Amino acid sequence: MRKLRNRKNGTEGTEFLLTGFPGRPELQRVLFWVFLVLYLLTLGGNLGIVGLIQADAHLQTPMYFFLSHLSLLDACYTSVVVPQMLAALRSGGVSVTSGRCAAQFFLFTLCASTECFLLAVMAYDRYVAVCHPLLYVAIVTPRARWALVSGAYGGAMVNTAIRTGCTFSLSFCKSHRVDFFFCDLPPLLKLSCTETGARELVIYLLAFSVITTSVTVILVSYLFIVKAILCIRSAGGRAKTFSTCGSHVTAVALFFGTLAFMYLKGNMGQALEVDKVVSVFYTVVIPVLNPVIYSLRNKEVKEALRKILQRTKIAQGP
Repeated sequence: MRKLRNRKNGTEGTEFLLTGFPGRPELQRVLFWVFLVLYLLTLGGNLGIVGLIQADAHLQTPMYFFLSHLSLLDACYTSVVVPQMLAALRSGGVSVTSGRCAAQFFLFTLCASTECFLLAVMAYDRYVAVCHPLLYVAIVTPRARWALVSGAYGGAMVNTAIRTGCTFSLSFCKSHRVDFFFCDLPPLLKLSCTETGARELVIYLLAFSVITTSVTVILVSYLFIVKAILCIRSAGGRAKTFSTCGSHVTAVALFFGTLAFMYLKGNMGQALEVDKVVSVFYTVVIPVLNPVIYSLRNKEVKEALRKILQRTKIAQGP
């Protein structure tokens, strides 16, 4: 293991070499441009949704308030990973200090955990809107919105602090080469030369509790939503109600499906090639899909975008 000595205080820190996607240079160049384009689309799409929600008065509702936070999280957690991935593809690998690796692990885990809780909050919001429409404004007040979002960030912070502490209290002495494109849990566990059983159990239980708690809230909310929809006599009314929830259900299925496979499948640190593909899906593909899911299946978002484009065209003149 390579060591970096800090001359001022004499402390030592581990330096990891993230290999990214080792292979033929031609393939790495193709992957570089593919991931760069997807990253730019992710930033443009998610930050565009945040700006659109802020700019249009008709989108100043609790549902779009939560959606703006979801879009911001997608932009943030892909930014924690993708620039470093691009650097590794461009140079055939990238070295990071243990401090930088821990910071990346912390920020990524914080964003991903917050997104789990936020998707549950969005399901609760849809439950109140569908099952208690007359009380919706009274229940989901501005104060309640911020309390729910703060709870999502707070719960994620606790989970992240414990996971990061458990992971980086390990001794990494097997190798300094990390066969991955960012500092994620499975490849780091594979490098540990100390017993990981107890820490891995804590990490596994934390991942299980975050995912199962969020999924339980989502499932219970949608059970009540489906029950309420079945009571609607009008086919048009049922279709309209389903459409308001369809985007969220799609986002939930994609996000939790990949997370469950990654962290609840057992044998952490094994089959890293499979983990790498799954990680690319939820760090690169899902963040770029969410804006498409929420815009193409949402008439209000499309209408707000049309108005913005129309105003821009008028301002530019003939």
